[in-house]
Amino acid sequence: MAIDRTQQIGPAAGIARPSNPAPVRSAGGPSFHEALKGASEAVQFSNHAQKRIDRRELDLDPQRLNRLNSAISRAAEKGARNSVVMLDGLAVVVDIRDRKVVTAINAEAGKERVFTNIDSVVIA
Repeated sequence: MAIDRTQQIGPAAGIARPSNPAPVRSAGGPSFHEALKGASEAVQFSNHAQKRIDRRELDLDPQRLNRLNSAISRAAEKGARNSVVMLDGLAVVVDIRDRKVVTAINAEAGKERVFTNIDSVVIA
């Protein structure tokens, strides 16, 4: 059976579509686009990183998380892929493209630390 490629796809002829429609919002909430953008910009933690943070009782309060998000955004703007983000005495290894923390360590623990497979360091 042949496909009729002459059929119009999209709005019917003569019906104008707005060139830039306003975002649809729920009552008092953010638009879907804003919510999706916010979700894609939020930092995530791998299971390994979350276990290390919990086990070592590393403090990641909302203020530090905001600084971490900002550092990830800056690294992404520069084209970084895997970065060490320094947050005071905390070193966080981040997969920048996925916005995911791979591991976290206390940089002041006294032991020598070697980071491999990174292409940048961000001091936040």
